[in-house]
Amino acid sequence: MDMRQVEDLRAELAGFVADVFASVPRRDQRAKGDCYLRGLMLDGRRKSIQPMAERLPDGNEQNLQQFVNQSPWDPEPVQRRIAERMMPLISPDAFVVDDVSFPKDGRMSVAVARQYCGALGKQANCQVAVSVHAVSDTASVPLRWRLFLPKEWDADSQRRQACGVPDHARHREKWRLALDVLDELAGWGLTPPVVVADAGYGQSHHFRAGLRKRGLDYITAVRGDTSAHPADAVPTAPERTGRIGAPRLPRYRHPARPVRDLVMAAGRRSLRRCTWRQGSRGSMTSRFIVMEVRPAGVAARTAARQQAGGRHAWDGTLPVETLLAEWPPHQDEPTDYWLTSLPADTVLRHLVRLAKIRWRIEHDYRELKHGLGLDHFEGRSWSGWHHHATLVTAAHAFLTEQRVSPKADTPACPSTRPLTPSKTC
Repeated sequence: MDMRQVEDLRAELAGFVADVFASVPRRDQRAKGDCYLRGLMLDGRRKSIQPMAERLPDGNEQNLQQFVNQSPWDPEPVQRRIAERMMPLISPDAFVVDDVSFPKDGRMSVAVARQYCGALGKQANCQVAVSVHAVSDTASVPLRWRLFLPKEWDADSQRRQACGVPDHARHREKWRLALDVLDELAGWGLTPPVVVADAGYGQSHHFRAGLRKRGLDYITAVRGDTSAHPADAVPTAPERTGRIGAPRLPRYRHPARPVRDLVMAAGRRSLRRCTWRQGSRGSMTSRFIVMEVRPAGVAARTAARQQAGGRHAWDGTLPVETLLAEWPPHQDEPTDYWLTSLPADTVLRHLVRLAKIRWRIEHDYRELKHGLGLDHFEGRSWSGWHHHATLVTAAHAFLTEQRVSPKADTPACPSTRPLTPSKTC
């Protein structure tokens, strides 16, 4: 946006800031929030503080640096109000779990480490954040962020102190951070219609089991080498050959197979053609198969045994999940696989649309990162990173409101109240 476009929206932006930053106690801090959002929305290659301040008539680099990096305002109620405000507008079809990486130089930026960097497609020095987004085919908005702390940061007191990492913040696997966020959103009264995630989360049986434990439906991508038994496979208990030792546990007669093999054994005759949405180049159409399977592996067996009440109470049966696979024409084998808690007789178009709905956040990430500077933050502190991510989320939410419903009024519900479970606005 150029300066004229930003100025044309000043009144609407002022009302938006007054609402979502109502929990920020000082008027001058809210004014800095307004200024920072205008800086993020203005055209410019870099959205770090110095170039933004130079582009704004009322920009003051020192004031903005203090507001983002040192000011003690709490980003949580701001994110909560953004979520409450945007949920009715988007009417999400799913909550999408994702993570995003930020390449960094040096080792003193908060949570930086050598790890897989999706932005570069290789191991590199970077930060990684886990996020949950409310998504429909027309819009999305990040609801909550969690900065991933690598294990090496748990014992590095020098870097933790320098970056202001709070004592309670410790290394947790990304799938656990995602479940933490979903729990927090549930405390805000925000429950997903279904949870969607890529294979980085779907491959974790613990993640899928955690969703089932919370009563949440899901559809998650998995790799073709994920092992499973056919749904009609039945475990049997081997006969005892003597009186010594504990009875042997029931087990499946045949070894589990990769889901790729199960789909290919069903063959092309089982494929169904499906068009799930209109893309920029026409109808999105491919061929799919849906079948029930029993995912296998150590984690699956352990979870099933615990669910049954222990080793002697378990009959060896593994739970059924629905497998969706895409096998496009002219391909020698399937290309994509998903496991879902939704029943196998769910309308195919609905299943496929949900499985593919991650396209929306990938589309919106271009605005978050390149248009609004999500990955341009140059500070090093824990609070600074969370303030910047919250401000970028606010800017993205404001622009989404303008696109989806430019004249819509949103009911007032300032998040100045205590952060306890309550009714959604």
